[in-house]
Amino acid sequence: MLALRLARGSHPLVLLRRLFVATASAGTGFLLLSTLGHAVGHPSPAGDSLVRLLWCAAPLAATAQLAVSVARTDPAARLQQGMAAAGLGPVRLTLLAAASTALSCALGVLLSLLVFLRLRGDLGGASSGGTSSDLLGTGHPVPLLGALLLLSAVPLTAATATAVSLRPRPEAAATSEAEAHTKPAVPSGLPWGIAMTAAGLAIEAYTSRGTGTPGGLLPLPGRLTESPPGVLAGWSLSAFGLVLAGPGLVHLCGWLLCAGRPGALRLLSGRLLQRDAHRLGRPLGVLCAVVSGSYAALKVYEASPTRHFGPLTAIGAAVVLACVTASALAAVLESRSARAHTTAALRRLGARASALRHTAALRAMALLIVLAPLTWVVAEMATLPLVP
Repeated sequence: MLALRLARGSHPLVLLRRLFVATASAGTGFLLLSTLGHAVGHPSPAGDSLVRLLWCAAPLAATAQLAVSVARTDPAARLQQGMAAAGLGPVRLTLLAAASTALSCALGVLLSLLVFLRLRGDLGGASSGGTSSDLLGTGHPVPLLGALLLLSAVPLTAATATAVSLRPRPEAAATSEAEAHTKPAVPSGLPWGIAMTAAGLAIEAYTSRGTGTPGGLLPLPGRLTESPPGVLAGWSLSAFGLVLAGPGLVHLCGWLLCAGRPGALRLLSGRLLQRDAHRLGRPLGVLCAVVSGSYAALKVYEASPTRHFGPLTAIGAAVVLACVTASALAAVLESRSARAHTTAALRRLGARASALRHTAALRAMALLIVLAPLTWVVAEMATLPLVP
């Protein structure tokens, strides 16, 4: 009940972010339901339905990441003293955030269930016909209890991820207080992330040799079983390496801005990037990994003129890209809120608003100059063994 009251009295921008979480949950729920519809419509090839279900893990993980990012930027999560006065300690505040996340996701998956049943014609009226009979299992009964159990994976996963991410950690608070008076610790994941990315590309290059025609390389949900497992393992390892190297790359961007004999704007921009490396690094690393994988998938599909993206593949790709982009923007918003006191201090010291805007532009330019070529290089190297 408290979660409902807080949601009703929230700022419109907060409600908009929660609405975006509900929309992403609806897209993920529709993909899960389409997998169930395909299973009831094609009971014999169980492996194909299992592959479709496994492909739903990517949008499910992206939706959970977006839910966590939105929960971290929720103003209610930062009202520690006021909530404590109302009888809500850190543990209850975390449970409240998890409940709000589960509520948003539940609304989204219920909407996807209504759309799914409407397209199948189960709510009256004619079905969409054509492709829906194959993709959604039109004409075959879908167990409602099984559909609800499958859909429950979305709010449960998002709520669990939110609770784990926002759980009270006294040692983290002590570390943040210590870092407020010194230079932040340098992220240690950059060399390990580079090594994992290189190992993933090497595994992909080794396992893709002798696969024959490019038409059998990395088909999406329908024919994934024809691809060598090492190709997918290599892609996954490369993506995880980019995510692991994200904080180190952001810290490197800040170091590059401070290199040489920087002026006031460059020095301030670099120090702010180094301070926010841990907060911005992981979402930006996930964004780079997803963009790299999407580019590589497009190159592979262009090499096979007989294959085209299906509607479910387009929905899944749109959900993942939208979620990781929104998560990166939410991390930027969280970083801006975290340095509000620093910005206020600079304004009291006489810093102009234009100077602060210039520092933000410098940070964005540095990130773009470093991360964009790296993402393109990883994507090109990933496609070299797959495209003849």
